[in-house]
Amino acid sequence: MTDRLTIRRPDDWHVHLRDGAMLNAVARHTARRFGRAIVMPNLTPPVTTIAAATAYRARIMTAVGGNSGFTPLMTCYLTDDSDPAEIARGHAEGVFTACKLYPAHATTNSAHGVTDIDALTGVLETLQRIGMPLLIHGEVTDRSIDIFDREAVFVERTLAPLTRDYPALKIVLEHITTAEAAAFVAEAAHPIAATITPQHLLLNRNALFDGGLRPHAYCLPVVKREAHRLAVRRAATSGSERFFLGTDSAPHVVGAKESGCGCAGIFNAPFALETYLRAFDEDDALDRFEGFASEHGARFYGLPLNEGTVTLVRDAVVVPGVIGEGGTEVVPFLAGETLGWRVE
Repeated sequence: MTDRLTIRRPDDWHVHLRDGAMLNAVARHTARRFGRAIVMPNLTPPVTTIAAATAYRARIMTAVGGNSGFTPLMTCYLTDDSDPAEIARGHAEGVFTACKLYPAHATTNSAHGVTDIDALTGVLETLQRIGMPLLIHGEVTDRSIDIFDREAVFVERTLAPLTRDYPALKIVLEHITTAEAAAFVAEAAHPIAATITPQHLLLNRNALFDGGLRPHAYCLPVVKREAHRLAVRRAATSGSERFFLGTDSAPHVVGAKESGCGCAGIFNAPFALETYLRAFDEDDALDRFEGFASEHGARFYGLPLNEGTVTLVRDAVVVPGVIGEGGTEVVPFLAGETLGWRVE
């Protein structure tokens, strides 16, 4: 049995660092573990310009401290009116690493998102031409579609035509939750990859209703049936370079989660590596963890692998019930549970 695992310093290819007091409270958890992170742009207002991304990056660096060795990779929030020239200039200047497509009203702070993908023709042609990745929250927003089917319907209705019409466009399908999404990414003759969260490796939809309504297990895309969880887990632990780590860590204060209309999002950053490793350990795939956490994403984005290492040891660590204080108290993923690995 392996009791000690040393891997190249990993990256988080999907994280929400928020802003203001919450940014200052949570960013250090990501910076402590990861060399780089793709930072989501769904602030209020959203990050849609070079100036906004530059200013946000500066606030992140202030929050994590200048000596962390952490690099935030900024993304541009797409709207129906996004300017292809601004995006291309931001990419050329090293400000924008990728663009993020939120279907309007699909998730937190997505009201300014895209209402019709046909409105993005100029943007998509530009991204394909310059080799800039498109990151997609892959759900339809049609209220007539069952919430548990919205990802699978998106794959069929939107993603499949998109890959046909833009065959060289680099795409990351974010936080996949279904067998349909895992199969599409694995089998597509297209430069497409997917991020996978720790919660979608460990939870199925029963977790939402275990002895009562569980708001801290609620995220979007929502966790699915057990068959889907197993399919996503097989993809993560398969060794395929098309799948890599993206926590989708998304903190909300306790009161915003435990309310009559609780916010979607799971805060997993403080123990993300330990949680992912639980799944890889249970599936006898420890030898594939470094690829998933530290190599596949960097290669897809065309970035160098990180220097330095992180060591995890087999040891009990208890996840605290609450992290933060005052106006930034957040319940972390698996609060109160004991994990079998800790970062040394």
